[in-house]
Amino acid sequence: IITSGMEVEELFTLTELPAVQLKEIDCPRSGPTFTGKALELLHDKVSKDVRKSTSNQKGDFRPLLFLFTDGKPSDVAVYDEVVPKIKALNFAMIVGCAAGNLADESKLRQITDTVLHLETADSVTLGQFFQWVSSTIDESLGTKGSGLLQYETAPSNEGDQLPPPPDEVTIII
Repeated sequence: IITSGMEVEELFTLTELPAVQLKEIDCPRSGPTFTGKALELLHDKVSKDVRKSTSNQKGDFRPLLFLFTDGKPSDVAVYDEVVPKIKALNFAMIVGCAAGNLADESKLRQITDTVLHLETADSVTLGQFFQWVSSTIDESLGTKGSGLLQYETAPSNEGDQLPPPPDEVTIII
């Protein structure tokens, strides 16, 4: 988990899912959103920390990326520069989520064809969204044998189907 407010901060490192124990995240009410810097940090972390399969070792599963915003990047030039680098990392799936009426979906569409929109960013809607994210991850882990998450498969599976989202989430095509 990387935040992209006034400061870009890694709150939670790449970790095997069974070992994940999340803490509460404090979200600022306003200010800049350095999404480009956050994606640069993500690129560095994934490039260094995710092990690819070799003839001597089995690699990690391909990570899933959920990019969540209630606005737009404040560092547009950095964002535009890092998007191709993120796409080249071969994530199993990239999902963009725009929350509220101030979120810029066009910037999310630069990084993925899968963009969701939450009409509101209240606690109930966010709770349902993150339950859906959890079920998406669970479903992806259930497809280990299909290669969805295996690094042995070369192309990204951007077209993979997501489970149906809650009613409060609109899929933007």
